[in-house]
Amino acid sequence: MTTEPRALTFPALDSATAAAHLRAELALEVDPDDLVRDLASDTQQGYVVVETRAPEAFASARIPGAINLPYRDMTAESVSGLDRRLVYICYCESIHCNAATKGALKLAEFGFKIKRLSGGITAWQAAGYPVERDALLPAHTSAPTPLCAC
Repeated sequence: MTTEPRALTFPALDSATAAAHLRAELALEVDPDDLVRDLASDTQQGYVVVETRAPEAFASARIPGAINLPYRDMTAESVSGLDRRLVYICYCESIHCNAATKGALKLAEFGFKIKRLSGGITAWQAAGYPVERDALLPAHTSAPTPLCAC
């Protein structure tokens, strides 16, 4: 009895279709390494980093310079003051959280250009990149326990 490879249950795409799909995927994503290089070299032009989780998560650990726009609270009115010429890079907790996707979707539906940060704040911290915290919170010597808060 011969069994077909499970990895090929769905045939691979032809190269042109695969390339188009991957280009589209990259148009929607940025990874922590590229973002931290921009932030470190002060070349953060044309975009804003957006934490899409609840304010408690934003207070506990955030990417330096990020703004907090919880996706649950996004309305046409709440985003009316945002600059439509900029790209909004949304992030949340991790690949196991979809608050960034939900926030990016809402912003896109309101007419904004968007991207998502691959891996969220968890990937950012795992790479050893700096975070900001509200002054009232105790400083951690290691990464805090993940707080999805979405």
